[in-house]
Amino acid sequence: MGAFAKPRLVVSRCLEFDNCRYNGDVIHHPTIRKLMKYVDFLTVCPEVEIGLGTPRETIRIVLQNGEQRLMQPKTERDVTAEMGQFSDAYLKSLEHIDGFILKSRSPSCGLKEVKLYSSTEKGPAVGSSSGLFGGKVLEKFGHLAVEDEGRLNNFLIRERFFTKIFLLAAYRELKKEGSLDLLQDFHGNNQYLFLAYSRPTLKLLTRILKNNDQHAQDELFSLYEKGLQRLFLRTARYDSSLNAAREMVKTFEAQLNEREKSHFLELTDKVAEKKEPFSSVLALLKSWAYRFENEGLLRQSWFQPYPEDLLEISDSGKGRDY
Repeated sequence: MGAFAKPRLVVSRCLEFDNCRYNGDVIHHPTIRKLMKYVDFLTVCPEVEIGLGTPRETIRIVLQNGEQRLMQPKTERDVTAEMGQFSDAYLKSLEHIDGFILKSRSPSCGLKEVKLYSSTEKGPAVGSSSGLFGGKVLEKFGHLAVEDEGRLNNFLIRERFFTKIFLLAAYRELKKEGSLDLLQDFHGNNQYLFLAYSRPTLKLLTRILKNNDQHAQDELFSLYEKGLQRLFLRTARYDSSLNAAREMVKTFEAQLNEREKSHFLELTDKVAEKKEPFSSVLALLKSWAYRFENEGLLRQSWFQPYPEDLLEISDSGKGRDY
């Protein structure tokens, strides 16, 4: 694999970047720290931006007459309008963004599982929702890579997030060139990755490129991008990943001896039974691609969809079934 395009991500400023939590703390997160080498981060703290300061009295989402209001219980201050205006203006200003990492369960940045209260008085939560800023992020940019820092502690979610941000960044960069040849190369080099996520989406993207003479170039790129955004609506499961592996092995099946073919079948059966990590299949396929000097396969992003440094040693034995 060549150099990776650099994703542009918006991140909650309290995650590794600034002591701007309500209590003046900063939250350390190893994934965000590791990403700094490979990602351009844009930091934001909506609560500070609307003038709440640091440290500050806590805020919460309160249900009033069926409407969610962002309130500061100690002062009874309602900052719903300020947060809405800031969120709209800030998100409208963003360009060339590939994703977001936001503070989990925050009444401003939370994407889900943010507690809802019936009043500003002490009492249990009555439900959950998105934070006011986080909800608008999902509304406007939900097609991009959007996660909170808590979910990124899960290897499988983290791997999907990494794969998506580097794929979207690569497409964003090639779109600047506006070259159909580069788009064809991009599609070819991502063929098995696409197949592992969604065969129907791969077919759709292939059909868009095949019928490129029916569309103006800008329209073609727009159609392809919309198709690409559909790719991660479902996850790369064991069955689809194994099907992609079986498709790849057909490339050099005639060059394999019977014992090698039998070994491949036994290995895929073990993966299907979750007795072996899927990474074992990828390693075998890549070794065969080297052995048979198949440069087309060696260019496949599926073997390394994101920088190797981002993979923890403890991750390597885990499968892709999430």
